[in-house]
Amino acid sequence: MADTSVARTLARFVVRLSLDDVPASVATAASRLTLDTLGNALAAVPEDFGRAAVHAAERLGGPAESTLIGHAARVAAANAALANGTLAHGLDFDDTREDAIVHTGSVAVTTALAVGEAVGASGRQTLEAVIAAVEVMCRVGLAVPGRFHARHFHPTALAGGFAAAAAAAKLRGLDEDQLVSAFGIGGSQAGGIIEYLTDGTWTKRLHPGWAAHAGIIAATLAEAGMLGPESVFEGAHGFYQAYAGGHDEARLAALLTTLGTSWEVSNLTFKPYPCGSIAHPYMDCALRLRERHRLDPAQIVAIRCRTAAGPVPRLWEPLAAKQAPPNGYAAKFSLPYLIATMLVRGRAGLAEFRDAAVRDPEVLRVAGRVTYEIDPTIDYPRRFVGDVRVRLASGEELVEHQAHSRGGPEHPVTPAELEAKFRGNAGLVVDGGRVDELIRRVLALRDEPDLTGVARCLVP
Repeated sequence: MADTSVARTLARFVVRLSLDDVPASVATAASRLTLDTLGNALAAVPEDFGRAAVHAAERLGGPAESTLIGHAARVAAANAALANGTLAHGLDFDDTREDAIVHTGSVAVTTALAVGEAVGASGRQTLEAVIAAVEVMCRVGLAVPGRFHARHFHPTALAGGFAAAAAAAKLRGLDEDQLVSAFGIGGSQAGGIIEYLTDGTWTKRLHPGWAAHAGIIAATLAEAGMLGPESVFEGAHGFYQAYAGGHDEARLAALLTTLGTSWEVSNLTFKPYPCGSIAHPYMDCALRLRERHRLDPAQIVAIRCRTAAGPVPRLWEPLAAKQAPPNGYAAKFSLPYLIATMLVRGRAGLAEFRDAAVRDPEVLRVAGRVTYEIDPTIDYPRRFVGDVRVRLASGEELVEHQAHSRGGPEHPVTPAELEAKFRGNAGLVVDGGRVDELIRRVLALRDEPDLTGVARCLVP
């Protein structure tokens, strides 16, 4: 086999990765990602989809290796990751690597914690696995920005299995050849169509959990001797050809060259709103218009937005359906609703995505006035931008533009903001004492001798 394959380059990086060689800021970023992910997962525990995911994991069972977040039950690591990854992503409150449009923590963190518990890993080893998984996942997605979505796939579902295989292999001590095979096996398990956009059903919520499960299974099979194709990524019948219609070899080579010197975990965006991240700059624009001009929603007669063509099938069309989403989950991917709820209510928290909330006639009236136009100059998906123009009954037109997402590298979330978000999410399920302990343990994860303390705090 060629020594320069994509799979081998990634595997070599993962196997050799040591926290000793990682800048302190990168380790801190991984700890913060872990905290945000666990908070998002805890907030989802009472939800219908959360109960379904946990019940399924309990039915699948297996040895009592790993904690089901928010529950006393323990199951096999792969089954715990299936449920926990679904919980972590299910509210769409989790991080995003914007160019790649992948959600990393719901795969990387849940896999590392499930496998880490199973093998008795230290916090330091768990952080190494989280970092390895994020770096793999981001690069797999960054190689073909926008092209997975264009072919009706969810990028997190496709790239996540490779990330999970990396984390599981790192913690289980697989060698380079075994991880190459795990990647090869993972390529045949990849999937995740975006048909959930039609009716707001729950399959997207499942995608990171399934990817985490699949990656652990791939690593387990490779450790047992199962072989997978080394050319899984770049081959004539490989991952990029199948799911993206090919790839730019120079772009991918450049991404691989920076392994170990440039850290994608430091480039993540932490969400201020529990909905599709592409929408966030538009929501910020709408909020500023409301606050600066003290808008009366009854005076709004038209709202026009500029957008790149890429997000249109997910956030704008069919326009009539997006202006009146059928349920709270569908509303998370409806820019007319998201802009309207900011203009009318001035907020978009978890409560704004309950089914009853999306039937609010005042919000729906404003959403029905939201339309869009294509602007080919918007550099999507390299940048998520917002552009909102509101016309009032008086004839006055108000305009707001935002060139980046809050919570991303250009406008990072502060430690206090991240902690406040975690407290709001985790506090829905666990008491204040355990919330405090989780913050302390997770932010100092590299010093934890094992994951027992963290796991204990995840159970009400």
